[in-house]
Amino acid sequence: MRAPTDRELDRAVGGRLWRMTGLAAVAGLAWAARDVPAALGGRLTGARAERAARSPQFRDGTFHNRTPIRTMPGGESGRNLFRELIFGKQRRRPTAPVPMVRPDPAPQSAVERELSIVWYGHASALVEIEGHRVLIDPVWSERCSPSATVGPRRLHEPPVRLDQLPPVQAILISHDHYDHLDMPTVQALVRGQSAPFLVPLGVGAHLDRWGVPADRIVELDWSESHRVGDLEITATAAQHFSGRGLRRDGTLWSSWVVAGARRRVFYTGDSGYFDGYAEIGAAHGPFDVTLMQIGAYDRAWPGIHMFPEEAVSAHLDLRGGLFIPVHWATFNLALHDWSEPVDRLWAEAKARDVRLAVPRPGERVVVDDPPPVDGWWQAVA
Repeated sequence: MRAPTDRELDRAVGGRLWRMTGLAAVAGLAWAARDVPAALGGRLTGARAERAARSPQFRDGTFHNRTPIRTMPGGESGRNLFRELIFGKQRRRPTAPVPMVRPDPAPQSAVERELSIVWYGHASALVEIEGHRVLIDPVWSERCSPSATVGPRRLHEPPVRLDQLPPVQAILISHDHYDHLDMPTVQALVRGQSAPFLVPLGVGAHLDRWGVPADRIVELDWSESHRVGDLEITATAAQHFSGRGLRRDGTLWSSWVVAGARRRVFYTGDSGYFDGYAEIGAAHGPFDVTLMQIGAYDRAWPGIHMFPEEAVSAHLDLRGGLFIPVHWATFNLALHDWSEPVDRLWAEAKARDVRLAVPRPGERVVVDDPPPVDGWWQAVA
C-alpha cells in the first residue's frame, strides 16, 4: 500500500482543521444564541388571547394605534437611512465617560407630599411618591437585545446594581421592545423584589415564559387602572408598535399615569406626538412631573418617537409641571448626535418657559426643588 505524500498529508490535516474551525464557529454561534429563543418571549394563547380580542385596540389578529402610521422606514427613506448609517458623520457616542451619581437617600419630608424621581439611564426610572416606589421600564443588561453578545451596547453602566434597589411596590412596563423589557432584568426582579408587574395587554405572555408568578402579573388595556396601596396606576394611550421577533404588534404598548392622593406623574413610554396627550391631560392631569421620551427619533419614523420639540408640546398638552427627559444617553438607537436630543430640548424648554430638570444617571430629582440645568452632558459630548 502506497504511503501518502506530504501534499496529501497537508491536505488531509488542512481539511480536518477547517472542519474543526467550522464546528467551533457553529458551537460559538450556538453558545451566543443560547438565550435568544427564551428572550423572544411568549405568544398570546388561551384566556390571554381571548381578553386581547375584546380590546378596542385589537383587530385582525394584532393591536393598532388609533390612527394608522408608518412604523418602519421604506423606499427612499430606508435607503437614505442605510447610507447615513454607513457614511454619516454624526457623533453618536459620548467622547468621555458619562458622569453618574449614586442616589442620595430620599428626603425625610412629609410622606403625603413626597415626590422624587431617580433616573437610571435610558427609560429606566424610579418614582418615589407618597411613601410608595414605582420602578419604570427597568433594563440593566449590557445590551438591549435578545442576545448577550450582539446588539446595541450600553454607553454607561447602571448607576446602581439591581440588588441595591430599595423595595418597590410596582414595576411598570410600557411595551415589549428590548430597550424597555429585558428578560434577565425581569428574572432578577422576580428573585429580588415582591412587587407586581403592571404591563399592557399581551405582555404577560412574555413574563409567563420567564417564570414570573401569575399573581404578580397585572395586564391592562388603555384607560384601565389598578390600585397598588394608596396609588392608582392607569395605562393610557400611546402611538407606537411592539414586537420582539418577526411578528409585530402581538402585544399592546402604553403610557402610564401614577396617581397618589395629592401627587401625579406621567410617563410616555415610546410614542410619536398625537392628540391623545391633550385627552390624557384633561382626564388625569395636571401632572406634577412628566417623564418624556426625547431620543431615538428620525425623519424616517416620525410617527413612533417624538422629536424633542414635540415632547415639549406633549408636556404642555398634558398640563405638566416639571419636565424630566428619558430615552436618551444610554443606548445608541438612532442616527442623531448623542447629545442632540437634550440640546434641542433645553433650547425649546427655555423658549416656551417649561420647567426642566436634566439629571445625571442615578441622580435623584426632588420635584418640588429640582436642580438647575447645568449642561453637564456638553462636557462629554
